Amino acid sequence: MEEIYFAGGCLWGVQEFMRHLPGVIHTESGRANGSSDNTLAEYDGYAECVRTSFDPHLITVTELMGYFFEIIDPYSVNKQGEDIGEKYRTGVYSESKSHLEQASEFINQRNDCDKIKVEVLPLSNYVKSDEEHQDRLTRYPNDYCHIPLELLHKYKTRQP
Repeated sequence: MEEIYFAGGCLWGVQEFMRHLPGVIHTESGRANGSSDNTLAEYDGYAECVRTSFDPHLITVTELMGYFFEIIDPYSVNKQGEDIGEKYRTGVYSESKSHLEQASEFINQRNDCDKIKVEVLPLSNYVKSDEEHQDRLTRYPNDYCHIPLELLHKYKTRQP
């Protein structure tokens, strides 16, 4: 099993989408690459993200990137849907140099690569979100989500 972190706006929606992808074993809502470790604070400089554990024999980083790009506006800076602010920026983070290389290659091979604003950076730190944020849309399916419902559950084939 390997881990990679995806930031694509509000973490509830990203987690709900990612958890249903083939080869994804586990997801966890959190914050990446910020400057504080206080879970009660505003998470200074952090991006809301989803820690994504996956089986590399079943799904590649490149395939994960393809799925991720289905739910984000890759040209937007600090905004996804109605969510605005630095914590809603898009990014891909990992402790694995190989993951970062594959993510960068995915972006660089696109015809629109010069317009893409998705960060691809080493994971400097990670803070797990409070329990109320974990699997939020599974527990409260009518809660707000910036991802349209038909896309949010596009790959949902198994029950939690």
